[in-house]
Amino acid sequence: MRPLDNLRNIGISAHIDSGKTTLTERILFYTGMIHQIHEVKGKDGVGATMDSMDLERERGITIQSAATRVKWTKTAYYLDPKESDGTHINIIDTPGHVDFTIEVERSLRVLDGAILVLCGVSGVQSQSITVDRQMRRYNVPRVAFINKLDRSGANPYRVTEQLREKLSHNAVMMQIPIGVEDKHAGLVDLLTMKAFTFHGPNGEEIKEGPIPEDLLAVAKERHTIMMDALSTFSDELTELILEEKEVPLTLLKDVIRKATVEMKLTPVFMGSAFKNKGVQLLLDGVTDFLPSPYDVKNYALDITTKSEEKIEMMSDATKPFVGYAFKLEEGRFGQLTYLRVYQGRVDKGKPIYNMSTKKKHNVGRLVRMHANEMGEIQSAEAGDIVALFGIDCATGTTFTDGTLEVNMTSMHVPNAVIDLVIEAKNRDHLANLSKALNRFTKEDPTFRVKLDEESGQTIISGMGELHLDVYIERMRREYGVELTTGRPQVAFRETITQRAEFNYSHKKQTGGSGQYARVAGYIEPTVDTIDEEGVTVPALEYEFVDDIVGGVIPREFVPSCDKGFQACLPNGSIIGFPIVKVRAAINDGNTHPVDSSDIAFQLAARGGFREAYLRAKPQILEPIMKLEVSTPTEFQGSVMGQVNQKRGLITGSTEEANFTIINAEVPLSEMFGYATDLRSLTQGKAEFTMEFLKYSPVPKQVGEELIKKYASNAGKRLE
Repeated sequence: MRPLDNLRNIGISAHIDSGKTTLTERILFYTGMIHQIHEVKGKDGVGATMDSMDLERERGITIQSAATRVKWTKTAYYLDPKESDGTHINIIDTPGHVDFTIEVERSLRVLDGAILVLCGVSGVQSQSITVDRQMRRYNVPRVAFINKLDRSGANPYRVTEQLREKLSHNAVMMQIPIGVEDKHAGLVDLLTMKAFTFHGPNGEEIKEGPIPEDLLAVAKERHTIMMDALSTFSDELTELILEEKEVPLTLLKDVIRKATVEMKLTPVFMGSAFKNKGVQLLLDGVTDFLPSPYDVKNYALDITTKSEEKIEMMSDATKPFVGYAFKLEEGRFGQLTYLRVYQGRVDKGKPIYNMSTKKKHNVGRLVRMHANEMGEIQSAEAGDIVALFGIDCATGTTFTDGTLEVNMTSMHVPNAVIDLVIEAKNRDHLANLSKALNRFTKEDPTFRVKLDEESGQTIISGMGELHLDVYIERMRREYGVELTTGRPQVAFRETITQRAEFNYSHKKQTGGSGQYARVAGYIEPTVDTIDEEGVTVPALEYEFVDDIVGGVIPREFVPSCDKGFQACLPNGSIIGFPIVKVRAAINDGNTHPVDSSDIAFQLAARGGFREAYLRAKPQILEPIMKLEVSTPTEFQGSVMGQVNQKRGLITGSTEEANFTIINAEVPLSEMFGYATDLRSLTQGKAEFTMEFLKYSPVPKQVGEELIKKYASNAGKRLE
């Protein structure tokens, strides 16, 4: 047998509150990693093992993905002699909230298989759809686990149908329940046609027996459905079924495994993690049907060639080392870098090379993670997931042993959808705030920080209000930084709508030499033009025109006029925002042989510009965003109605399967909090993307409110 045949790298993913962390806690218990079960929202104050952060335990949610490694020896009825040593399983428990979707994204990027957990009552929910899409993106085979069969309204048959209809899975039940809701006692295994019930304080005692009489007909019907589905993948199996011969269990398992690895089949398991039922049989299914590192193809790009040729990574410890850093964490002893070894081996004390910076690093500490605990190891081989200490790198970095120059393909990083202005309450906290922001942006690619140059505000961006709320709370707890938060300022603009002339004289006479300059001309709006090929050329933001003849303004003072005009542009007169799309021209003036100077003409140009600006009918422009919403068709009318309420203009809509794609142009000022609004409107099933499109005039009423607000703030400043 090959070294990695008994290794599985799996993730546990699902919609929020489907029971991922509860399931992981049971897996840890049954594999002997922990000796006492703790609940996610337990009364003992300990919380689930994998939710090691205080915030996770307080809120009862998973915020960061957590890794562990267990060893599972299958239950006796499934046991093959060659598997008596057990199977090592690297498990990553991921968050369910869409706000922490990057944790799911980066975990699936390095995993070979996954368990898709579904609630037995709610079935396929919005985040189930998102997680499934992520699994498809990285070609991750999965088994489904229908959880919470003890809950009122649980129906695994309906959930299996939803897997087929909503996610287009070839979902095949491997089990049926012995009772549901408060009568849920165990499971009938359709492969062996035996019944299993779970006993003892924590369900650790499994009793095998005959199928209950009242379930026999249903079990036979479901067994036939399963065999029909499997026969499409094997001629040998089809022949045995047609000849009504006994089908060996090993053949059944081989067929299911091959179809699952090729993502043509999704085996469906079920139970109740909270009531300790069905978890051991799910682990048997993981070892039987999910791929080992040998079954999955992974590629790196050869960065020494222009075409970046694909090179297949071999799960072989004798090949040159290639590893991928998929997650960073600031630990007690420095930066912790989670690494998937794709090829070769990494040894403590040996050098590795960062393919992004070409820097050499010596591996100081090599550890295997168990939630927030770690065990020292000397080496790790292809297929393993470990962590390194003291290696400075970014998320998504490829490491090699120096003999290869390759980069693993990068992970998908979704765009941030919400912004928030933050400010430290105490100036003494600025240094700690800077440290916190640097750390969090390094650890989490979806958490971004920028400084608004116009307002001087620090703006953080993320995947949702909960996402940013968690980071604000972490800054307070971990760095002692108290923050005030507010909505970011929309970057409005001012412009003019008609031509206006000016004739302005600047005179200043004090003791000694005075200042004198007269400047005349006009300002007018610049407009878009169309070139010879019919392409629209955007209007210039600012243009200066020199129409002086006869030397009425000496040549050395013409640039001074340009400087004066430009000095007026950053702050408009009506709401204090930058002025755009304006042409300023000078065509007359006057000078004094002694008192004229560079500063005099700059001040004259400023006065002339301001004099003409208010006569040129200025108006306010606002940023318009291009919005694309993907929503289940049932919510199409509601989503469109909400876009109209936000002063949006629907530009088109298309239908794909059961989803509608709505395109619209919406003012940015109306879009704050839209992620939350859309989620509540569509039960969390819709997604949207948004990007800047253009500036457009604000409606009269909105403009009047902005002017009033600006005048009020200016008055307060003067007081």
